[in-house]
Amino acid sequence: MSEEYRKFDAADYIKTGEDVRGLLRAATDEDPGDGTVIRAALKHLARTQNISALAREAGLNRSNLYEALSEGGNPTLATLLKVTRALGLRVRLEPVDIPAQSGQRDFPAGSISA
Repeated sequence: MSEEYRKFDAADYIKTGEDVRGLLRAATDEDPGDGTVIRAALKHLARTQNISALAREAGLNRSNLYEALSEGGNPTLATLLKVTRALGLRVRLEPVDIPAQSGQRDFPAGSISA
């Protein structure tokens, strides 16, 4: 009996708001600091939508949206903000618990809201 394999596609498993939250939470936790994992997660979320409509909503053309979210893409912050808003998301910055490094300011947890 031969086995058949199908390429894994995260977009096939994003069905609910909880799925979206879980994907984004994992992406932000696992991103190595260069945005590659977050960009890939946004790409999967975008693929669950009508790409043409999403691009229009974000004020981008379809090919620019694909390019920005591609594996080699390097979208600007402005583009990421447009895409996240079009997806019904917002970018939120909050302090993380990391040891203070020389020259870095130590912000008390909860003291910053962005």
